[in-house]
Amino acid sequence: MDLTVLYRGPLASCDYDCPYCPFAKRRDSREQLRADRAALERFAGWAAAREGEDRLSVLFTPWGEGLVRSWYRRALTELSRLPHVRRVAVQTNLSCRTDWLDGADPDTLALWCTYHPGQTPYDRFLGKCRDLVARGIRFSVGIVGFEEHLEAARRLRADLPDRVYLWVNAAEGHTYTDEEAARWTALDPLFPYSRHPHRSAGLPCRTGESVVSVDGDGTVRRCHFVRSELGNLYDGSYRAALGPRACPLAVCDCHIGYVHLESLPLYDVFAGGVLERIPAGYRDSGPGGAGTTSRGGGAGSRPG
Repeated sequence: MDLTVLYRGPLASCDYDCPYCPFAKRRDSREQLRADRAALERFAGWAAAREGEDRLSVLFTPWGEGLVRSWYRRALTELSRLPHVRRVAVQTNLSCRTDWLDGADPDTLALWCTYHPGQTPYDRFLGKCRDLVARGIRFSVGIVGFEEHLEAARRLRADLPDRVYLWVNAAEGHTYTDEEAARWTALDPLFPYSRHPHRSAGLPCRTGESVVSVDGDGTVRRCHFVRSELGNLYDGSYRAALGPRACPLAVCDCHIGYVHLESLPLYDVFAGGVLERIPAGYRDSGPGGAGTTSRGGGAGSRPG
């Protein structure tokens, strides 16, 4: 079976204090961190044991910042080296060090990075992006589409290699005028997909069939946003529930949700890079390479 798993454990702490994020500067207790570590290690053990059974793609979507925790770095590294893992990726603010990537397989591991202006010096974030390029790590970079972030986004687009995709998430609760949307679309040609929620009620979606969401207890749901349970990962009860099904929600306004809608062309748009949010037009050519200049046409944003 080809299975994509979106894993979100109990971790909720973050080292940033973004004013648009409910998890800003939230602290997990030692007990909570131990529970998160145990849950993640259990999940990683399950994934490793699927060799010969499933071909896995895994996206870690923690509420908090995972890569400042050693167990997330270790899990990503170890999973990236497994032959039956096609891709392993994580959403991150890129505040962590990057030397741990030396042990990972760059053909399998990828990062979904978000730049939060005011939380880290621009040059520090850009330097880490350049380090990822030098290491040959696949990654995308994004920003929340607040007006006050526009100049930072333009600066990032100018300073990043053309082959690095810069995405823009629509700010939660904000309605964009056509003029505003045009400014963001000039930076991210795919911004129109984020600008408006997508009608999803009754429409076919890959979630619940080839894509599932898993929490720290192993509870399997079709996605992060539909609360009905399909079973448990660790006793295998979810497998009998997998199958094609329509979305029960009125709309989907999160990239990690609507990217799987069969009514949208995003599996073609992001072919080969669905989990790390890299469109098919962006292809790495190795450290320092020119790549291609073609451009495929967190919190505080519509999630994801």
